[in-house]
Amino acid sequence: MRADARRNYERIIECARQAFTEHGPDAPLDDIARRACVGAGTLYRHFPNRDALIEAVYRARIEHLAGLAYELAETMEPMAALEQWLRDQVAYVLSEHSLALTLKSSMDQTSETFTMCRTMMTDAAAALLTPAQQAGLVRADLEPHDLIRLGHGIATACETAPDVAPRLLSVAVNGLRPVQE
Repeated sequence: MRADARRNYERIIECARQAFTEHGPDAPLDDIARRACVGAGTLYRHFPNRDALIEAVYRARIEHLAGLAYELAETMEPMAALEQWLRDQVAYVLSEHSLALTLKSSMDQTSETFTMCRTMMTDAAAALLTPAQQAGLVRADLEPHDLIRLGHGIATACETAPDVAPRLLSVAVNGLRPVQE
């Protein structure tokens, strides 16, 4: 994709995310194009229909969160990276929970995008969990999806009291550590 086309694509995604947050998945596509400072033709060249745009917004958010895991795995010690990613995941779910629910409910749960996003998150969690397990820092019986459920569960439980999330996450992270016999 040319640089200008890439910028348009990214701007459309961000403006769509904002519009979907404000108005739900039925936000007017013309409004999204206007916000992105592109014509309707440009929007439809990138996204032939509303479903394609919804899936692209969801995929972009998941790609960002998964990308953070790999970045942290490369730049931090295993346990610190895992803890930071859990904090990032909780913050993401707290800040965009209603958007994610709206987008997920608008998507086919068996779609290629949904399946790809699930795999992307599981692989990202594994990139953090495996080194921590190999170093003996976390329980060996944990699975990558456990981390995803843990972060999502804490964020969901703290939706009405987000200031409690760091404390609950701290308690949960201590529970990830191997049991001392």
